[in-house]
Amino acid sequence: MTTSTFTTAPSRNRAAYANIALWTLQGWIAMFFIAAGYAKLTEPMTNLINLMGWPAVAPGNMVRGLGVVEIVLAMGVLSPLISWRVGRPLLLTAAVGLIVMEATMMMIHALSQDFGLAAVNAVLLAITVPVLLGRRRA
Repeated sequence: MTTSTFTTAPSRNRAAYANIALWTLQGWIAMFFIAAGYAKLTEPMTNLINLMGWPAVAPGNMVRGLGVVEIVLAMGVLSPLISWRVGRPLLLTAAVGLIVMEATMMMIHALSQDFGLAAVNAVLLAITVPVLLGRRRA
């Protein structure tokens, strides 16, 4: 055995662990946004207003449209499962879209002093940004 075998094995292990961690984060992101989008599409507006508050000041079509956008972006995060070559650009695009949406919603919630929902968006940002940074290098 050569010494290069010993020096590359730890880096392969790190890459494998990073890949598993990124897929775990991608799964969490997808589950959250598929569920959130599904709720926005199927729940009556009165329930959404009680749960989140902000749909009271937004047009119903905008709330439903946001649900569609969330589901589409969540599916984009999982697109590399089908094909890495085709799915990776979709993943990167979806991650950027989610980051923009999460940052916007975090600011809106913070300005309206709804700090619970602002914190949720901050956590979502903390999950989505590493996915974007980790997958853009791959």
